[in-house]
Amino acid sequence: STTTMLMAAMVMGPFAGWIIKKWDTAVQPHVKAGFEMLVDNFSLGIIGLLLAILGYLFIGPVMSVILAVLSAGAQAATDANLLPLLAIVIEPAKVLFLNNAINHGIFEPIAIKQAADAGRSIFFMLEPNPGPGLGVLLAYAFFCKDAKTKQSAPGAIIIHFLGGIHEIYFPYVLMNPKVIIAPIVGNFCAIAWFSLTGCGLIGPASPGSIIAFLAMTPLDKMFFTIIGVAMATGISFVIAAPIVRASDIVSDEEESVTVQGANVSSGFGDKIVFACDAGMGSSAMGATRFRNRIKLDRPDIIVEHASVDTVPADASIVVCQRAFVERVKKSVPNAQLVVIDNFLTDPGLDNLFKSLTPETNEIASAPKASLSGKAEEKEPAATSNSVAINRNDIKVGCKSVSREEAIRAVGKLLVDKGCVSSSYIDSMIERDKLQSVYMGMGVAIPHGTNDAKEHVFKTGVVLMQFPEGIQWGDEKAYLVFGLAGVGNEHLEVLANICKALDDENIVKKMETTADVNYIFNQLTQ
Repeated sequence: STTTMLMAAMVMGPFAGWIIKKWDTAVQPHVKAGFEMLVDNFSLGIIGLLLAILGYLFIGPVMSVILAVLSAGAQAATDANLLPLLAIVIEPAKVLFLNNAINHGIFEPIAIKQAADAGRSIFFMLEPNPGPGLGVLLAYAFFCKDAKTKQSAPGAIIIHFLGGIHEIYFPYVLMNPKVIIAPIVGNFCAIAWFSLTGCGLIGPASPGSIIAFLAMTPLDKMFFTIIGVAMATGISFVIAAPIVRASDIVSDEEESVTVQGANVSSGFGDKIVFACDAGMGSSAMGATRFRNRIKLDRPDIIVEHASVDTVPADASIVVCQRAFVERVKKSVPNAQLVVIDNFLTDPGLDNLFKSLTPETNEIASAPKASLSGKAEEKEPAATSNSVAINRNDIKVGCKSVSREEAIRAVGKLLVDKGCVSSSYIDSMIERDKLQSVYMGMGVAIPHGTNDAKEHVFKTGVVLMQFPEGIQWGDEKAYLVFGLAGVGNEHLEVLANICKALDDENIVKKMETTADVNYIFNQLTQ
């Protein structure tokens, strides 16, 4: 076909999944033990072939006709100057997270056909215009009564306008549905302006960043396009501002987040998954921010991002926005769920962080109390605790080796110490492949996966110093800690390590000193 079949794929994908599900339900009770893989593989191949033939012979031609009708209707709407009315459908659908379906499934096929004939198409501009959402975020940044929401808005503006992740502003509309009128009117006026001035993009602006938007704009229409984006922003802001100012969302938000993330139970090696519709935009940003926030306190935790429909089955905790709660429950019914309104400064994320690091927070604050004259009480507790690092567990002046060899070396020290079995070493390698155990500041903390708990006999920590450094991805590690934890005992070890890493000068000296006593004192004082 000469027509882009995105809409056809949107039809065939769910249909194929439904067919496979029905087939499995009907056939699985009759499959003999040992023949499961044979039946699954052959049935997938045969059904896939039949569906491909069906799509080629029937779905493709039908979709071609539908797209031809839509294209003709689009041209008629363009000629009659009715395109601005689409804003009434586009903006509400966007905040319900249907933006990808509308843009890539409906508008882009029409736009690609128009662009092939005319060199540009206004349909590329209808959904990705960052102006309407920017106006809403500006209104919250200036006039929102809730301090947390107001504080998060400037960061959301950068992510939305420059990063092109429009999903970041959807929760701001959903928390106050009256605001939806602002982006509708803003986009309505922008589309009218683009139609009047003959604007259009030469290709898809994806993601919906102002950078991508202008990059796809013909030079002769650059000025008019910028005016259109500014117009959408200004109108959306003017309408949203009084609505936001008049709304009192403080009590509702505080009530909605008081329990979110506060009662999460956590164990060694938990996997936290940030989930959004596609698993690429807002959830990726949220996962990155939370991973950087927690990695020093809890390096054993894996933080990933995924689509709400493909959350890994081994996820312990899932963080998602309210619109996706039911889909996440279907995907991973046994996971703990933390529901938030935004991925930036939502109080639920603060509660989650506190729930995951209670022991660490308490231990980290202990030295401050000891300064008031109780320092002598801490030393006996440390020496009596079996997880305290010993001088014999610290190896200095080690020769540089590969990343994997370093992990195996600290793993062997844990084995020799009686903390783990030799099988634990392989899980340390696997964990580093899943997500780098490099923490920053020249420090790496290899440890096993959640599945390796059975190979841990007791909590322990060892350290190997590599003065010349080890290449760890794009960084260099000089201090490589090996860690094994039983229950939450490892949190005390992490607290001592994190406390030692607070002073960059101390870390630099620890990287090169040959004095084992100096390193030992920094890790146990």
